[in-house]
Amino acid sequence: MPRVPGVRGRLKDIPVPGQKRVLLAAPRGYCAGVDRAVIAVEKALEHYGAPVYVRKQIVHNIHVVTQLEQQGAIFVDEVDEVPEGAHIVFSAHGVSPAVVNAASDRGLHAIDATCPLVTKVHREAVRFARDDYEILLIGHEGHEEVEGTAGEAPDHVTLVNSPDDVENIEVRDPDKVVWLSQTTLSVDETMETVRRLREKFPKLQDPPSDDICYATQNRQVAIKKVAQDADLVIVVGSANSSNSVRLVEVALEYGAKAAYRVDYASEVQQEWLDGVQTVGVTSGASVPEELVRELLDALADAGYADVAEVKTAEEDLMFSLPKELRRDLAGNRDARALGGRSRAAQG
Repeated sequence: MPRVPGVRGRLKDIPVPGQKRVLLAAPRGYCAGVDRAVIAVEKALEHYGAPVYVRKQIVHNIHVVTQLEQQGAIFVDEVDEVPEGAHIVFSAHGVSPAVVNAASDRGLHAIDATCPLVTKVHREAVRFARDDYEILLIGHEGHEEVEGTAGEAPDHVTLVNSPDDVENIEVRDPDKVVWLSQTTLSVDETMETVRRLREKFPKLQDPPSDDICYATQNRQVAIKKVAQDADLVIVVGSANSSNSVRLVEVALEYGAKAAYRVDYASEVQQEWLDGVQTVGVTSGASVPEELVRELLDALADAGYADVAEVKTAEEDLMFSLPKELRRDLAGNRDARALGGRSRAAQG
């Protein structure tokens, strides 16, 4: 799908009671894991030339995927679609050992762009399985991250999709059970699932540290604060982005009168703005800031030119690139080796 540019002047400035304004949530947009993964594909193309293959979407954002395709990346569902001996990048969501082995069997040169926070959950799964714990993995069936984590210990993992699943969960030994989670879930819903699991399994153990990533939590906290004062919340993010979809749900739960998700500013409907004084804006953790700026420009055309940032946290975390990509083509340490692009460029 090609990039859809902002369409200036499409939205009309229709008067509403009171002063029009935008509350812009911060933090928003790219997290460190997404930044690292996208740069990994860009640098792999620089190092090895096109094409470079990527298993699944490198991150769940259609705009980012389209841009990388234009640079020479080819996205595939499985490694058996990749020519033997080619370079392949594993997405930020992680893969199971079976996928790693399949790539090796085909002689592929694999670059692992898994977010380090997802890798942490994988290691927890391996450790608890080694100690013969049953792992209750809270997450969404079919999501790549869940498939990768479950693949680390398939005989020890039971998936819990939602709080309502808990009553049907059975375990071998209620004294040896632990919960882990997908990193991009709603914090509130995950804690409700854990509460119900603990009621059923009183000896349920917690993971050594929080599995829901800092960026997911920070974006949810920010939109909670914005939502209480917003007539409308618009979340920039793709439909397959779990954390973007959660932001819409959180906004509605915490007071927004309406909330919608869009990939591009051109998708905003005029009727959404009927009678709206305050628009809340945020973006999922795989969304480049340029898409938010296009949305702000479109809203300004509709009279929402007064933008106030609502900041609830500062983020400065950066992750090192995969080891194969930390040096430039001349063999010198790359300036972007520690995770990538300028924070200023994202906000």
